Amino acid sequence: MSTASSPYLIQVAHRLADVSAAEWDACAGVDNPFTCYAFLSALEDSGSVGKGTGWQPSYLLLRGREDGVLWGCVPLYLKSHSYGEYVFDWSWAQAYERAGGAYYPKLQASIPFTPATGPRLLVAAVAPDPEAIRGALVRGLVALCRQLEVSSAHVTFPTAEDSACLAREGLLIRHGVQYHWENRGYHSFDDFLAALSSRKRKDIRKERQRAQSQGVRFLTLSGADLTARHWDAFYRFYQSTIDRKWGSAYLRRRFFDLLGERLGDRVVLVMGERESDGELVCGALNLRSHDTLYGRNWGADGEWKFLHFETCYYQAIDYAIAHGLRWVEAGVQGEHKIQRGYLPQTTCSAHYIAHPSFRTAVERFVEDEKAALSEDMAALATLGPYRQE
Repeated sequence: MSTASSPYLIQVAHRLADVSAAEWDACAGVDNPFTCYAFLSALEDSGSVGKGTGWQPSYLLLRGREDGVLWGCVPLYLKSHSYGEYVFDWSWAQAYERAGGAYYPKLQASIPFTPATGPRLLVAAVAPDPEAIRGALVRGLVALCRQLEVSSAHVTFPTAEDSACLAREGLLIRHGVQYHWENRGYHSFDDFLAALSSRKRKDIRKERQRAQSQGVRFLTLSGADLTARHWDAFYRFYQSTIDRKWGSAYLRRRFFDLLGERLGDRVVLVMGERESDGELVCGALNLRSHDTLYGRNWGADGEWKFLHFETCYYQAIDYAIAHGLRWVEAGVQGEHKIQRGYLPQTTCSAHYIAHPSFRTAVERFVEDEKAALSEDMAALATLGPYRQE
């Protein structure tokens, strides 16, 4: 997929094992927990992606033509559905197929089941011309889309730097919203509460008291503290949440063992245990970088008042303050997070649509959606719980 005059060769690997961990992480870095070799290989080795899942690994690799060095790569999958992406294109698929086309398969540059913003155009830190390599990766993605004759290619939750490159290469940029908590130099949870309006401060204190008065104590586990007992319980919670929401369990049980083994201290598992007998009753899975705690999955045995807020949001804030992290990203959806200090932040995705007429229709849709989102963001900004200075 490269011209003879290009200094790079674009290749596709259908197994991460075909790339060494050292060369992949030389491009991905090791700070972002989701783009690193350990996380992606845990998904693949556990069977959470691959044959029968609708997520077929098709990692895009850019190597030097002369030296064979891996200068850039993209976590890329050939998809037969739109599950596990968190940027919804079901209406696009339906419209495309009503017009007589086949929307699936499509290409998806993303971290499976992970709506967290991070690099998608992975470039080696020592690369001689990072911008040229990013551009070559995008052009390689488009070329692969054409070569496979698939409907489209999508890049979800890229960084602002990657988004700018994707836009320059002609992809459509779509925006969304998430809710993130920012550590504004707080030294304790009470310090954070002091920044809120009096009513919101009282509401949160009341919620925490009610959650913690149910005879549940909380454990924060990482690294060697994580055992099969914890993962067995958490997987049970995870499945229970999936069942209640009529969804499908994307992640296999073995994934969690591999996650604990391969990412160690970057896994932060908050679990609640009943004080009376030590029975584990709820849990929230987080991963961390040097400055951000990413909330991923949550579940519980039975119904508990306010336990979700305590386990997922307040314990996460406690951890971030104690460890000097700047951000907590609590995943998708949920305007209820605003009242708990998690404020709206814009996210984005990028889309290449192969068919010109369909691309025009999607472009109109994205522009209309952007205008509506701008209005929504303005309205959401007025709902924050912080004291007015």
